This record gives sequence, C-alpha cells and structure tokens, in this order.
Amino acid sequence: MKTYVDCIPCFYRQIIEASRLAGLEDSTIKEIIDETGKILEESKLDSTPPEVVGNIYEILRKRLGNIDFYKQIKEKSNNLALSVYDLIKEKVSSSEDSLLTAIEMAIAGNIIDFGVKNSINVEKEVEKILKKENQFLKNNNNNFFAYEEFNSLLEKSKKIVYLADNSGEILFDRVLIEEIKRLFPKINIIFAVKETPVINDALKEDALFCKLDKYSTVVSSGSKIPGTMLDLCSKDFLELYKDSDIVISKGQGNFESFTDKNKPVFYLFMAKCQQVAKEVGCEIGSINLFFNGSK
Repeated sequence: MKTYVDCIPCFYRQIIEASRLAGLEDSTIKEIIDETGKILEESKLDSTPPEVVGNIYEILRKRLGNIDFYKQIKEKSNNLALSVYDLIKEKVSSSEDSLLTAIEMAIAGNIIDFGVKNSINVEKEVEKILKKENQFLKNNNNNFFAYEEFNSLLEKSKKIVYLADNSGEILFDRVLIEEIKRLFPKINIIFAVKETPVINDALKEDALFCKLDKYSTVVSSGSKIPGTMLDLCSKDFLELYKDSDIVISKGQGNFESFTDKNKPVFYLFMAKCQQVAKEVGCEIGSINLFFNGSK
C-alpha cells in the first residue's frame, strides 16, 4: 500500500508519542520533529507507511539505542490478554464453527494498536471483544472475508508463516494457532515477530511470554519496521519462509507493507483508518480476512 498525504499527521503523532514515552524534553522533541520533516521530505508516496515509520524510528534509535519505549504498555497488554485467555478459548470451543470464531477473535484482537490511536483503554477494548453482540465481529461481505478459501487451503498445507503484529494481540493469535493445530496437527507454523522495538509490535520476548512457542516456532523476521517487507527481512527468516504454503499476514501494518504474488496470503486485520478502508474497499471498523487470490 502506498503512503497517502493523510498518513503524514499520523507519522508525526507516532514520533511525538514515542519521544514522550522516552522522557525527552520538548526542546529535544522539537529537534526530532525537524528531523522527521526531513525524512518525510525525502520520502516518496509510493513507499509503504510502515517503511516510512521505520525510517523515522531510526532517529530515536540513533539517539537512544534500541530502547523499547512501549515496554510497560506491552507488558500490560500481554498480561491483560492472558487474563482473558480462558474466556476466549471458551467462546471458541462452544461455537458452532470453532475455526471461524477463532479467526474472528484473532482479528478482533487487532484493535490493540497504539500505532493508530494516541491511547487506548485496553481493558475496555478487550471487554468489547468478549461481548458476543459486538457488531464488529461480523463481516458478511465475502469479498473481504475469504473464509472458505482459507479453510480449503489449510487442508492442503504443510507449512504456514504467521506474521505477527502487536503485543497483547498475539494472545488472540495463539488461540487461532491452537485451533489450526487442533484441526490440522501436521501443519508446521512459523510465528514471525519483529527484530527490534517499534511502537507496540511484538518481539520474541512477548511471544515467549504468551507461550506462542508451545504451538509454533517463534522467530524474528529481521524486520525493524511496524510491518513486513521481504526485502527488509533477514536471510535466516527468508530461508524459513521460502517453502511455506500459506502466509497469514496479521494486522494493519502488515497489510500496508507485505506483498507476495507467488503465495496465497490471507490478511487478517481490522480497518482502522480511512486510507486502509479505501485501499480494500471495505468500511472502517470492519474485520477482514482478505485473500490476495493466489492459487
């Protein structure tokens, strides 16, 4: 997905928020804002938004190192998600179609995203997710929710690469992965997290804390941006990736940045801004299991 002019205010907001979390003074933040302006001046609109954010984050890395500014927020999100794990599992196991419900839960968990909102009440959002009557858990437009294709390709697959998104949210991903493994025990699942801290994206330590390693092989993709681009991934990851049968691309950042025309890719995300909704053709707030159509 290309960068829209409307994305630019969001870039500034993210770098200001990260700078404040780092405890920087206003004078230093002003310097970082000025540097951000120079990066945006040199960026092209055909760059993906996560690629631009990754370049902006390099400003902070050069000044402060690989500090995880969102560490406390991420830990809170992980702990809160773990506290409702049993409720999510019960919702899945008691449903008529457990795989479909697990997918809906995983996508609903995508609401835990500090890259899109200035701040969120994680407790309140998780409570919304758990309420059965919530309308955002349904999307009846088959153009954006390719459940039949997903289920069909799972039956033929031996290896899946699952591109992770945010901390906290990955617990909802675990529920989906558990359900896939229950139904298709021979499938090998590679769960790929980010290499370095960027916004609240999940790192290996988050995945291990949420016990994703019990149901998948947790690896770093080598990505330093809040998304995934194959030409920015590590050689080790690409070696694991090359013989995968399906890619599950989780979250809006991965939708904005990840492409592979040679593999079936399913994008699981909630459309949280007008630009992404426009790109897909869906409504803001809708949940999507968007298929790239590869065979």
